[in-house]
Amino acid sequence: MVIRKFREKSNQSVNHARLKKHHKWMIGSFTSLVIIFMVIMGILLNGLIVKQSVDYTTLTNKINELQTNIQSQINLLSGSLADTQLNLEENQQQLSLLKASVGEDFSGIYSNSVDSVVIISTDTGQGTGFIIDEEGYIVTNYHVIEGATRAGIYTSDEEGPYQVALIGKDVFMDLALLKIDGDFEELELGDSKKIQVGEKVIAIGNPYGLQFSATSGSVSQVHRKGPNGLEAYVQIDAAINPGNSGGPLINKQGEVIGIVNFKIGGEAEGLGFALESNYIKETTNEISERELNITLIDN
Repeated sequence: MVIRKFREKSNQSVNHARLKKHHKWMIGSFTSLVIIFMVIMGILLNGLIVKQSVDYTTLTNKINELQTNIQSQINLLSGSLADTQLNLEENQQQLSLLKASVGEDFSGIYSNSVDSVVIISTDTGQGTGFIIDEEGYIVTNYHVIEGATRAGIYTSDEEGPYQVALIGKDVFMDLALLKIDGDFEELELGDSKKIQVGEKVIAIGNPYGLQFSATSGSVSQVHRKGPNGLEAYVQIDAAINPGNSGGPLINKQGEVIGIVNFKIGGEAEGLGFALESNYIKETTNEISERELNITLIDN
């Protein structure tokens, strides 16, 4: 009996030991599986993150490329629109010149310009000028007011005489800057570099005291030499007479391209000359900056 009990106890111990060993194997296997699973999940998760990062970078690059292409297309379109606008403006100018060549009159240009032309009456004679700034600044030839002790200015609406102040002068360029008080319409000075031989022009002035008279003609040549030795004068065939001096020479766009300055007398006809507008701008600004410390005309 004692031997049997001992064997039973021995068997129980062996069985218990086998059970513990089995449990350890199962636990070890389970732990290994968990570790393997975690490693695999880590690898998969890392791969997913890397893939998302690559996809995000690829998407960002595609977006940047698309934005670059769109901006290029916008720039190209803007350039095309600018070229189209420039061509349209050139066509409009050519159309205006074409209309002039087939005889379109200057009645509209005259109506839009005459209110900015003034008659200058002095104790030594008469001449013309025109308003270049809405505050009443007027440009004329210096010889129109040279030696005068009294002067008055009249506008086309029969207002006047306005009291006039001499702001400054440039004897070499034969220009003077005057000022009257009030609000006025101004004339725009054009770019005399764009003057074309043969284009139609109109001169508004006071020939022989006939106030606000208009004569039309054509540009015969540009950059003619004047009394000051400068090649700065437009030659025109429009009728020019005493009293026209200082008046505007106006193109079909309503821009002043010159100031009537002198004519060749004697038997010659149709030989009038006007100082080109770019010289008017430069000289008038020099006078105003010297006397007033301001710029009257923007280039």
